[in-house]
Order: sequence, then structure tokens, then C-alpha cells
Amino acid sequence: MAQNTYKTGEKAPESGTYKVQSLVSGGSNQDNTEVKVEKGEQFPPSPSSNEAAHWVKTS
Repeated sequence: MAQNTYKTGEKAPESGTYKVQSLVSGGSNQDNTEVKVEKGEQFPPSPSSNEAAHWVKTS
């Protein structure tokens, strides 16, 4: 089963911890930072590059 991914600017469907899977630009992602996002909050840009990112839920 594929993981659901969410883009920077989208609203979180549920509260939890998320990490960057990849950058929207296709650039390489060296960011292993995990962030806590509450349900309804927008996903932020990648903490390391400040670029739009694809996020996946880790817990």
C-alpha cells in the first residue's frame, strides 16, 4: 500500500508527525527533520531548504 503524501500548503487530514519525502521541484532532499502538524494546519516548506515539499506521516 502506497503512503499518502501531502504537499506544502495543503491542510493536514489528521494530527501527527510528518517528514519530508521529496521536494516538489524534484531536487534532492537531505532533510530528515520531523515536524508535528495538527489537523487542519497547512504543511510547511522543507525546514532545510525552505522549498515546497511532499510530506508523509511517520506517526
